[in-house]
Amino acid sequence: MPIISPPTPAPSPPPQQPSYATSDLATFTHISAFATLPPASRRKHLYALIQECTPSELLYLSTTIAPLLKRDFLRALPPEVSLHVLSFIDDPRTLARAAMVSKYWNELLKDEYLWKTMCIRHGFSHDAEAVESYRREHALNDGESAEPAPVVAEDEVMASGSDTEARQSPLFSPRGLQPPRPQNSSFPYRQFFIHEYLRTSNWLRKGKLLRLHRAALHAPAGGANAPAQDQVPVTNPAIPTSIAIDANWVVVGLANSRIHIFSARTGVLSRTLTGHESGVWAVALISAGGKPVGPDPALHPCEGDPLVAGPRQDEGLPSALRLAVGLDTPGRRGKARSRSKSVPDPFADGGKAKRPRYGKPSYPGGASDGWGQPSALVVSGGCDKELRIWDVKSGYCIYTLRGHTSTIRCLKVLHGRPLAVSGSRDRTVRVWDVQRGRLLRVLEGHTQSVRCLDVCGNKVVSGSYDCTCRVWDVDTGACLHVLRGHFHQIYTVAFDGVRIASGGLDTTVRVWDAATGACLALLQGHTALVCQLQLTPTMLATGGSDGRVITFSLKGGGFGVIQRLAAHDSSVSGLQLDDRFLVTSGNDGRVRLYQFARNTSGSGGGGETQCQYVRDMCEAGESVWKVAYTRETCAILSKKSGKMVVEIWSFKP
Repeated sequence: MPIISPPTPAPSPPPQQPSYATSDLATFTHISAFATLPPASRRKHLYALIQECTPSELLYLSTTIAPLLKRDFLRALPPEVSLHVLSFIDDPRTLARAAMVSKYWNELLKDEYLWKTMCIRHGFSHDAEAVESYRREHALNDGESAEPAPVVAEDEVMASGSDTEARQSPLFSPRGLQPPRPQNSSFPYRQFFIHEYLRTSNWLRKGKLLRLHRAALHAPAGGANAPAQDQVPVTNPAIPTSIAIDANWVVVGLANSRIHIFSARTGVLSRTLTGHESGVWAVALISAGGKPVGPDPALHPCEGDPLVAGPRQDEGLPSALRLAVGLDTPGRRGKARSRSKSVPDPFADGGKAKRPRYGKPSYPGGASDGWGQPSALVVSGGCDKELRIWDVKSGYCIYTLRGHTSTIRCLKVLHGRPLAVSGSRDRTVRVWDVQRGRLLRVLEGHTQSVRCLDVCGNKVVSGSYDCTCRVWDVDTGACLHVLRGHFHQIYTVAFDGVRIASGGLDTTVRVWDAATGACLALLQGHTALVCQLQLTPTMLATGGSDGRVITFSLKGGGFGVIQRLAAHDSSVSGLQLDDRFLVTSGNDGRVRLYQFARNTSGSGGGGETQCQYVRDMCEAGESVWKVAYTRETCAILSKKSGKMVVEIWSFKP
């Protein structure tokens, strides 16, 4: 018997919109007639029809028409036009809200060039230190980014204007298939902008107090078994005399001969260095790592003046300490270390970083770049006339350098070179090799105490109580210029390689040409001792015992006054500024934060950047001795309730 196969079922009809043409001939006729009407008649017809609708029918019309009116204008535009439209938005919060509209908008707003423009517009591109720090923290090298990017052949990327580049660019992807993706970039501009924006916001608000340390200014008196009064040694109070700070450490020198080292990341007191026999008056911090300036100092030691150079002390060092100063770096076998490839500046034209022509100026925080040594080092000097080099990691004193015959009053370390320069009340400036522990040169010429120092490249400027400044060449020991003009003792100098600024007891500030030694300007405005100075490429900031802070313009050689601030009711004890902020401290117990803003009125400096008061950075105390900060950390040394107080604030996102 034949088997008959079952019939094949018919396919289900696809879902269709209701067709009024097939269900109602009158409706079809009405729609056909409506289509032939002119626009004005169509609008009148619709208006009359709406007037006859019930509320429920109007609600139905609204829910039906609303989706038809929605239109993604960014998707409708070409991607390059959409990005051009978004480039006019300068508020990052607006872009953040726009990124939550849809997936397409979110992908569109990941374009790196858009965020690079935002970085430039908000001033984040000017902070080369911030860029370098962000690279280090996120392990970014040339050709790497925080997020994985598609691999593109080098010849395809470098072939500018070629068809290959056009095909790789997301702006030329077929419209409607997918939103454009960020272009391949060696630097994550978007993540960098978010990081810097949050950091700046933390500065403007309050930040986070990591630790607050209190210590008695004077040692407690002895008990019943204490020696007689005439046998008790006289100890100095624990008054902070000097400070140095970098991204990892805060170093504080005290008048009681101790040195405290705090972690800049946690605020914890890591260790206390003891060894000086009397007060510490100057400290310098050498950051770990870095790159040597010139030949590798471990293979090519600095040659000093044979008449005064002392013997080396590195032969008998333990291996751990030799490693700390960079003499026995792992991987070195009698050969020069391989230099890491220079990373281009992501904001510079052509990708080439701008290098300082006259060398790198010193950091206002008292730290300096290392020469590749694995450990951070501290250099200190004081009333015991000795210079000591310490290993921060172990706390050991590596070298004790002798030569000065009076108190060491000031101290600086050159960037990328193991050279320390010290000034003393014995009227000399001495150059030391801190890697091998020996004296290199004695720079003589001042007739009174050397009060202050500043360095840039291989040049040193010293200020003295003999009313003169001197410019020295560290490598030769030659005195290049003697700067005369002040009538009283000089207390502070600043040097950026091009200009030298000096201030002192005569209440004036003089600006000198570092190349010729000529006096460029005599700046007045203070009514008491000028004790604080800092130079930037476009501005000179001064602070005096009269409580005033004055900023001068360096543009055009006019040296005009930008702004006069009545910052404090007493002497200005600390002053530091960068492109965004100005921080001042005073003996009135206050620390104040100012933010630079563009002057739109055209007065007070001809449109130069002026600063506006933002807030007090801590509660007022009896006095503030020192203040210093880095991009993400601020250390405040003050006196409150008769005690020495150390506050460490963090502004890290």
